[in-house]
Amino acid sequence: MGSLLRMNRLLSSIVESCNCIIDPQLPADDLLMKYQYISDFFIALAYFSIPVELIYFVKKSAVFPYRWVLVQFGAFIVLCGATHLINLWTFNMHTRNVAIVMTTAKALTALVSCVTALMLVHIIPDLLSVKTRELFLKKKAAQLDREMGIIRTQEETGRHVRMLTHEIRSTLDRHTILKTTLVELGRTLALEECALWMPTRTGLELQLSYTLRHQNPVGLTVPIQLPVINQVFGTNHVVKISPNSPVARLRPAGKYMPGEVVAVRVPLLHLSNFQINDWPELSTKRYALMVLMLPSDSARQWHVHELELVEVVADQVAVALSHAAILEESMRARDLLMEQNVALDLARREAEMAVRARNDFLAVMNHEMRTPMHAIIALSSLLQETDLTPEQRLMVETILKSSNLLATLINDVLDLSRLEDGSLQLDIGTFNLHALFREVLSLIKPIASVKKLFVTLSLSSDLPEYVIGDEKRLMQILLNVVGNAVKFSKEGNVSISAFVAKSDSLRDPRAPEFFAVPSENHFYLRVQIKDTGIGITPQDIPNLFSKFTQSQALATTNSGGTGLGLAICKRFVNLMEGHIWIESEGLGKGSTAIFIIKLGIPGRANESKLPFVTKLPANHTQMSFQGLKVLVMDENGMVTKGLLTHLGCDVTTVGSRDECLRVVTHEHKVVIMDVSMQGIDCYEVAVVIHERFGKRHGRPLIVALTGYTDRVTKENCMRVGMDGVILKPVSVDKMRSVLSELLEHGVVLES
Repeated sequence: MGSLLRMNRLLSSIVESCNCIIDPQLPADDLLMKYQYISDFFIALAYFSIPVELIYFVKKSAVFPYRWVLVQFGAFIVLCGATHLINLWTFNMHTRNVAIVMTTAKALTALVSCVTALMLVHIIPDLLSVKTRELFLKKKAAQLDREMGIIRTQEETGRHVRMLTHEIRSTLDRHTILKTTLVELGRTLALEECALWMPTRTGLELQLSYTLRHQNPVGLTVPIQLPVINQVFGTNHVVKISPNSPVARLRPAGKYMPGEVVAVRVPLLHLSNFQINDWPELSTKRYALMVLMLPSDSARQWHVHELELVEVVADQVAVALSHAAILEESMRARDLLMEQNVALDLARREAEMAVRARNDFLAVMNHEMRTPMHAIIALSSLLQETDLTPEQRLMVETILKSSNLLATLINDVLDLSRLEDGSLQLDIGTFNLHALFREVLSLIKPIASVKKLFVTLSLSSDLPEYVIGDEKRLMQILLNVVGNAVKFSKEGNVSISAFVAKSDSLRDPRAPEFFAVPSENHFYLRVQIKDTGIGITPQDIPNLFSKFTQSQALATTNSGGTGLGLAICKRFVNLMEGHIWIESEGLGKGSTAIFIIKLGIPGRANESKLPFVTKLPANHTQMSFQGLKVLVMDENGMVTKGLLTHLGCDVTTVGSRDECLRVVTHEHKVVIMDVSMQGIDCYEVAVVIHERFGKRHGRPLIVALTGYTDRVTKENCMRVGMDGVILKPVSVDKMRSVLSELLEHGVVLES
């Protein structure tokens, strides 16, 4: 810079000297030469100043890639300046040396200028590409600036969305969600007003439900079919609406310029067929309308990122409302389920109380009815053994028949009650199946012989002799079914056949619920009882196994049945995993009763731990009880004493615990005690007798007399060491059978 200042001062002095040199009185040619002289001087001065400036630029620009080009260009300019400077001496007479110098300078100037021109041809495209890259980089920089602005906007929007979502989803209460949404949107977007229009129950109107500033009363309604509402409901995006539209009139009327208003739909979840263990059916045809207004009297407009924020928040509100709706429905379903569970539990307790009350009532009535029946049957059987006139004997037999029918009815009602409440259990044990059929035949034949019916029994050769099952219930089924066949047959025959059911005969289309599963541990017994009786109409067959129901043909015969026998048999068969049905071609053509039950095979299945004793028919009429000492402790001891005395026993009766323990001796072979006597613990008496007499062969046989048929009574008797249980009522024949079995086996196998 200092050299430039010095050159400027030199230039000023030269100009002054030039002014002195130029004389306006000179001729025109000389004047032109003078002007050329001055011009060459200034041209040379300008040429010499340019390299100085180029040197300064190169020094300050360390990244310029074409320094050698600048050197060439500087040399060209210096030579041009030198040429013009040397030319100052050519306006006057000059020497040969000046001409040579002038020629050399011009030649060098021409050479350098040509080389520089050629180099510029190659440099200019590079310079243009650099300029192009510069423009490209400027565009990229501008694009990056825009993208960074979008990213910053998205980050800001995301931050607001996360904040709003956190506030909105901090609760699952629908009203809190909606109110929080308006408050947070108003604070984030600096809104003047924000409102939510909810559909009414009819779905025909929108009702103003929530506002931010409470400038309008909640409860205003507008028709849902307005064009502006249809426009908003028809798209997922935010829609700018007129500030004068009905849903945007959120401020009182006044002189102000309303701000821009936008609206967006909010889907509402509608639940139908809501179930706890399954997804509900969803319907999003119902929408709420959210209206947002910028401040009035301001030039502010909605930006794109703000509209995107509103759309995202609307979606988040819809999700939160759906969760709240599901929670409300689940809570409502849970409350309903709890109410139902409480009602069901109450009904269960009431049913259990009713069942217990019924069972208690039946047990008490069973005992109370069996006690007088015991007296009636016992005394009637004793009376039957005396000398009677034919008319008197007919009366006594009628009394015995009616009494036995009533006793059977009592047994059937009690069994049916226990079957229905599930308290009846099968008494599983090993028994002789062939002997059971023969015993049934021996019991039925005397009755059939009176009616001159021929009864046959056919057992297949492959039928096992010993099986596992409930012997007592199977005999009850057989006696009931065979008894019906004899009862309703006036003439002809009754045939009983039993065989192992084949797999092809186990399926019955009339009972699709019956599904037999054969195995090596058990088999299915098929029993058929065919008679030549009165027959059954096809329409009456389905009703035969219903309680207290008889067919019209059976009712007209005045058979005296109760309609409980087959109903109980069906339940017994079902307990034995079997099936029972009846076939008949019609009235007067007889009928066939068929049942299939499941029985175990000894040695292959889990046998009962109870010992089994092969029951053979005993010849009770040949056994004498003369002089048998029996001790009876019974509240109605005179009846039992009369039966035993009639059989020839020496009977002693007692009425209390102490008297029984005082009287009993080794001479007493049998002790019969009523376990239901009031105020006396007969189980304790049995335990004391066991302790007093020690071993079994030295003590009397203890037999319980009871009117209770439940398993608990029997188990209690066995637990204290009693040798048997006799169920009231007892006739002369039954007492004779009990005593014979007791003396023969030392135990009463059947009561």
